Amino acid sequence: MASVSVSHMILFIASILVAASVVGVFTDSISQVSEAIDQRGVSVSEDIRTDIEIISDSGSAAVYEDDTITIHVKNTGSETLTARPDQIDVFVNGRYKSADAMSVSLEGDASTWRSGEVAKLEIEESGLSGDTRVKVIINQDEEMFRFNT
Repeated sequence: MASVSVSHMILFIASILVAASVVGVFTDSISQVSEAIDQRGVSVSEDIRTDIEIISDSGSAAVYEDDTITIHVKNTGSETLTARPDQIDVFVNGRYKSADAMSVSLEGDASTWRSGEVAKLEIEESGLSGDTRVKVIINQDEEMFRFNT
């Protein structure tokens, strides 16, 4: 009879130890998943609040002069953006343009691009002729601009 009580006590203690270790693993995993969801939520919120519009006139001769594409992009979203070439992805006819091949300027040499403000992008590109497509991507928001040279 004492042996049954001892074996029950051993099984009870073993089950408590197993349950405690499982709870420790689950608590850590749930904490990591919660942190990942919070970080993703901030990123998605930033993407949703970002909206841009290319407001350049595609018929203007000033869009492409002296091997430089000049386009004006308006921040129409509620997110304040950073007006730096390394924060903007640009593709000309499907080819990625590095930050070294472009410049971004705002009125008054400001570095923050607030809602309603217009940035001037100057992209170095030689030898363009015919139909040209420029895609601008900021925080997952894409805009396409087409013009003829």
